[in-house]
Amino acid sequence: MISSSERELITAIHDAPVKACLVITGAGASAIAALFSLAGASRTVIDAQIPYARAALDRYVGSRAEQHVSASEAADMAVVAYKLAVELSDDDYQGGLVGLSCTAAIATDRMRRGENRAHIAWHDGERTTTYSIVMRKGERDRSGEEAVCRAIILNALGEACNVAPRVPIDLLEGESVDRDCV
Repeated sequence: MISSSERELITAIHDAPVKACLVITGAGASAIAALFSLAGASRTVIDAQIPYARAALDRYVGSRAEQHVSASEAADMAVVAYKLAVELSDDDYQGGLVGLSCTAAIATDRMRRGENRAHIAWHDGERTTTYSIVMRKGERDRSGEEAVCRAIILNALGEACNVAPRVPIDLLEGESVDRDCV
């Protein structure tokens, strides 16, 4: 079930002249389902992949990341997704192409060292924009942290498509989404 703000943003994304390849390493995968929950996904999504195991992600990117679940890994993933969008798009397509990625470590059923965090990126052939968040560990369950990832992913895709609606992000005190564009 998607919220009214997600519905508004996804409709705008589907109406934008931009097609995307998405690569999401698990957390944030509900954003793919949300995009497909409304008619028009075929105008937006070229391909969506979920390389969940490290070996699958390393294969997707073509190299082993120096640091998994990092902004640099998200940027590398987005560039590869963009190249795939170029490769898979129709020769006569005149709109924009985007590669969008998410790598995250969120609440799990085992003890995990390190912060609960997510890094989302999009690349359009000219620039790469990344979004990073460190979530307060233990303050949300997995579905709550997944919802944060989904909102950031949808907002990032909205920005890449140059559409205005945004999904509110349920941030806790001390949390922020850091944005960087190169």
